[in-house]
Amino acid sequence: MVSRARQAEDRDDALAAEAKALGIDRAQIATHDLAAAIKAEKERRWRIENADAIRAANEYIEKHGLPFAEYRRF
Repeated sequence: MVSRARQAEDRDDALAAEAKALGIDRAQIATHDLAAAIKAEKERRWRIENADAIRAANEYIEKHGLPFAEYRRF
């Protein structure tokens, strides 16, 4: 029986070989993916940290409508 770690390593090796054959810069892809993961995590944390303020703003708008709505032209 092959361990999960070994299966993952084999899969990683296969992907690395395919990327090399296609001329894909793995470092550039890894950097891009890491940056995207960091951005997503920061956004997730921001939503959690600001959930009360967002909820309060939405409740205000539901109760009072949008401020200055009568001046909107769209």
